[in-house]
Amino acid sequence: MVSASGSGSGTEPESESASGPEASGLDSESASGAGSASGADRAPDTVRTSVWLDRRTPSRSRRSESPAGLDRNRITEASVRLLDADGLAKFSMRRLAAELDVTAMSLYWYVDTKDDLLELALDSVYAEIAPPREADDWRDRLRDLARSYRELLVRHIWISPLAGTFLNIGPNSMLFSYAVQDIVRATGLPLERQTGALSAVFQFVYGFGTVEGHFKARCDATGLTQDEYHQRAMGTIRAQPHMREIAVYSDDIMAARGGDTVEEMRERDFVFALDLLIAGIETMSARTGTGTPSP
Repeated sequence: MVSASGSGSGTEPESESASGPEASGLDSESASGAGSASGADRAPDTVRTSVWLDRRTPSRSRRSESPAGLDRNRITEASVRLLDADGLAKFSMRRLAAELDVTAMSLYWYVDTKDDLLELALDSVYAEIAPPREADDWRDRLRDLARSYRELLVRHIWISPLAGTFLNIGPNSMLFSYAVQDIVRATGLPLERQTGALSAVFQFVYGFGTVEGHFKARCDATGLTQDEYHQRAMGTIRAQPHMREIAVYSDDIMAARGGDTVEEMRERDFVFALDLLIAGIETMSARTGTGTPSP
């Protein structure tokens, strides 16, 4: 669900966005919210759906000339920098204006609300995902794209809640969606099974990358490495008699799966889990497919 609200005055429009991992950057979920301007500026029944769909003339009057050297691309790039540095909770129009050395009202030449900026920033980072090599087997293409998506979620942890909040219909998001769909088509699954396969893989990657990114950020905030943080947590658990059995079992699992560091163990888990999903797709394709899977 999208909520984008604000006023038509010089005050900063506020936005409260729900955090729902429903879309994983791939689906165009329907969303609705309050209008981005007050009733004085827009009709009461105005619904703000997406910056990509709302092509109306900006509702509030402009009392100054468009700021020199400012454009939507520059604003979007600055938004990504701030989100990476400070996180989603601290992002505001005023902080962005200070970053660009302009007034907050200057930004409203290019966007109506803070949600517009968040949606633009979200789509812009999808451009960091390199398209898979078309000549490769679909399994290798799927692995490459899944890994790139995971790395994106870890690199920009703020995109996780936004991907499940906004429509994902910007140009870069749509290119990503097409690349995923192209791979799933090559599996040989019948059409009615393809969206399920897509969801199985990329909802898994969405969840895995989201947890990984937030764990890494938490470790960075404490000044500990991931291994130090993990060892401290496990030491606390082992010290509690009623949790000792769970701790011993966890130690056994970790020893069995191999890897000397948290990152190595996590990488092994990701690779194996993705292999399981690919094996499942192969099995279902052989059972229900319409033909031989293409490369």
